This record gives sequence, structure tokens and C-alpha cells, in this order.
Amino acid sequence: MTNYVISVPGTFTTGIEADTRSRLARALRPADPHGTHMGSAEDLDALSVNDDNTFTLRLTVEADTGRHAEEEARRLADSALQQAGLDERTAPLGPAVITGIDSEVR
Repeated sequence: MTNYVISVPGTFTTGIEADTRSRLARALRPADPHGTHMGSAEDLDALSVNDDNTFTLRLTVEADTGRHAEEEARRLADSALQQAGLDERTAPLGPAVITGIDSEVR
């Protein structure tokens, strides 16, 4: 198994309130990239929100292949959004992309 850092872009179609953002950040915590050497060195946050309501989720996923890692990251992202009270209408996601491979998990 290999550890991947996957980025999943999206857009909040109605903006995002502070409490929703906090719930989403908590839901993403188990897949936080800070647990990897790369995530710590590059200070990768699990959730980055831009002024135009676009966002990026950065998730750590363990998988056999890049394709499986992207699929698992998408599943984790969908689940975290649902836990925060969001869905595909209020926070549509773009394609998951591998942004790093890290074998030095702490």
C-alpha cells in the first residue's frame, strides 16, 4: 500500500458559514495531510477556501493504486461534505487528483 495526498476541488454554491466550515474541517481530520512528511513540510491544510467560494480538500489516502486512491478520496470528500450538511448541489466537487505520494508517514 502507498500513501497518497489527493486534492479534490469544489465550489460552495451558496457560500459557507463559519460553523459549517468548522464541521467540515472536523469531518476531514482523519484524512488530514499533516500526518505525512509532505503535508507537514508543505503545511498542507485539509480544507482551503478561496474568496470566490472555490475550495480544495487535501486528503491522505492509503491505496494500492493511484486510481483507487482517487476513488477513496472522492468517497471521503463526499462523506465529509454530508457530515457538514452539504451535498452535490451546495458543494459540487471536481475530479480528484494525486498531488503527492508519500511513503514516510509519521
